Amino acid sequence: GTKQTLWGVFFTDATDGTAIGENGTILRTTNGGTTWVSQTSGTALNLRAVSFTDSSSGTAVGEGGVIVRTTNGGGTWAPQSSGTLETLFGVTFSDSSTGTAVGGTFGKSEIFRTTDGGEHWVPQANPRTQFLFDVSFTGTNNGTAVGDSGTILRTTDGGNNWAPQASGTTKTLHGVSFADTNNGMVVGFEFGGTG
Repeated sequence: GTKQTLWGVFFTDATDGTAIGENGTILRTTNGGTTWVSQTSGTALNLRAVSFTDSSSGTAVGEGGVIVRTTNGGGTWAPQSSGTLETLFGVTFSDSSTGTAVGGTFGKSEIFRTTDGGEHWVPQANPRTQFLFDVSFTGTNNGTAVGDSGTILRTTDGGNNWAPQASGTTKTLHGVSFADTNNGMVVGFEFGGTG
């Protein structure tokens, strides 16, 4: 077993899944989690999120702006250039070519978009300065990103424009998932509080 703290997991079906974590840890299961096999990520940086579009094609992101991608189910992972040294906390792909990664640091939120499977990651303008922790897209155009201080950002044009949405909270929003364009869920927590 692993002694590392794991940060993310993604299953493409009931049997095939990938977990990522500290020090570049990547683990793969093909039997629904009964056994996990270590894969070589090519990085010692902490990985924070992973997204697959099928059992072969996946992308993991993390600290130092690291992005690694596989097209063979994790047999090999190749580095990609994000253009940032800040931590990327979330990643999602709507198809094997189109993906979005989010992250940031104090006073700076960052959103990156690829339309060519990660060959090029392009920064996208956004109206916030808070950390962004997660992102979810339904199709290539409709997406939502969430983060610090109750931040919710929404795009309907593939990330060219991101508009703030009222969340009704100032707490940290850490996860987001949309089942379709209109129906989604956001989760979060409060640091050191009792609320």
